[in-house]
Amino acid sequence: MWNHPSPRRRSAACLAAAAAAARRRYSRASPPQATAIRLKNHVASVGHGEPKEGPKPRQLLSLPPFPSRPLPAFSFNEASPSSSSSSSSSSSLRVTAISWVKYYFHGVHNSVVQSHFNKGLVQMGCANLDDSCLGPQGKRKSLRKIKPNEVMEAGARLYIPVSVAESRISRRFNTIPSGTLYPNADEIEYLQRLVMYKDSAVIVLNKPPKLPVKGNLPVHNSMDALAAAALSYDYDEGPKLVHRLDRETSGLLLMGRTKESVAHLQWLFTDINKKDSSFKAWNDACKATYQRYWALVIGSPKEKEGLICAPLSKVLLDDGKTERVILAHNSGLEAFQEAVTEYRVLGPTVNGCSWIELCPHTSRKHQIRVHCAEALGTPIVGDYKYGWFVHQRWKQMPRVDIEPSTGKPYKMRRPEGLDVQKGSVLSKVPLLHLHCRELVLPNIVKFQEFLDQKSEAPHPVLSSKSHMLRFVAPMPSHMKISWNLMSSYLV
Repeated sequence: MWNHPSPRRRSAACLAAAAAAARRRYSRASPPQATAIRLKNHVASVGHGEPKEGPKPRQLLSLPPFPSRPLPAFSFNEASPSSSSSSSSSSSLRVTAISWVKYYFHGVHNSVVQSHFNKGLVQMGCANLDDSCLGPQGKRKSLRKIKPNEVMEAGARLYIPVSVAESRISRRFNTIPSGTLYPNADEIEYLQRLVMYKDSAVIVLNKPPKLPVKGNLPVHNSMDALAAAALSYDYDEGPKLVHRLDRETSGLLLMGRTKESVAHLQWLFTDINKKDSSFKAWNDACKATYQRYWALVIGSPKEKEGLICAPLSKVLLDDGKTERVILAHNSGLEAFQEAVTEYRVLGPTVNGCSWIELCPHTSRKHQIRVHCAEALGTPIVGDYKYGWFVHQRWKQMPRVDIEPSTGKPYKMRRPEGLDVQKGSVLSKVPLLHLHCRELVLPNIVKFQEFLDQKSEAPHPVLSSKSHMLRFVAPMPSHMKISWNLMSSYLV
């Protein structure tokens, strides 16, 4: 017959074994942390005295206020099977929260957006005093969780972790054509991959950085010359530029395919006082036209959003050749041009930089770059022409930024296996972080036959989903790397 030890002896033996196991786990060079031995149902367990650390604070990205007007429909090539479904969903009067997030972050997989809603990571700013905005102790909260099927109201603002816009970085970086005015087959294929949309009137491209738009004598591989040779398709002549982007700026570039469409688009993008036509739908579409840029700037503006009204003037440097744009002084002795830019800070400052969204109301040379550098005092990362001295101080002065909700400092870690020497924010010489991300404009094909009529016949009423086009271009590789580094890897 076996001799069973008493419960007291059995518990003492378990305590001794647990203590011995705790001693054997650590060496003398690394002493063990304070442990607590708990006894439950005569079974001993060893646990650390320090409580388990909670989830890390997430950097939140603020979406713009939900507009009161109908959302413009997305535009795809004629072969795209999803154009009809996208148009029907965007034209609906009742837009849900998940539809608004998918609309703003066009290109992000639906499963990623749905996962953020399932985890309760999407929040809405509390504007009304209801029960959902009250905390456990009756304190008012600034944000509340929102359900995916909740209908958006005009002016409502959503906040979502920046991880929703993360993207994988391809290790294969496209090379810019460096050929002549007559590109070869590989260069033609590369240029045609840049085309996001094409119809009988316009072509929309996602321009890469470091590719000049308008060529001159020493520049042969400019976008207008290459497009004329590679993007004519079945037309006798290639497309023509209707607006410009700087050489280092990336993003959406619009080109007209016919003389009539070029004339209408150039009139649309001009800053000269324009008279309204007798076609009300065309006037409304022109007023709804806008461009939105994303930029990474050094520092953060004092105000989270605002309107910059700062006229610009041009000066020549001492060499007599280099031209520079500066803020105009109201002296009345120099020529200047009115320049207006609307801006909005997307999120908090991390590692001395912050992401902002800019919407220019005028089209001036280097308008956004000068307004960021001189009007806001936050030059764009990689803009050495207007922010050289700030770049020198920024590299020499690392700073720690505080997470606003918890008061704890952000700490950015460098992910393994990611090459940051591709012009990103951590490279020695970053590329310009300015990207034309969104473009909304009238559908020239729908309007052209009515605009070309000289008679005073009544114009038909067009539906909102057909007379507007909307495009969203993904960021270039160096800005994607900076986005992932500055946003996702916060611990």
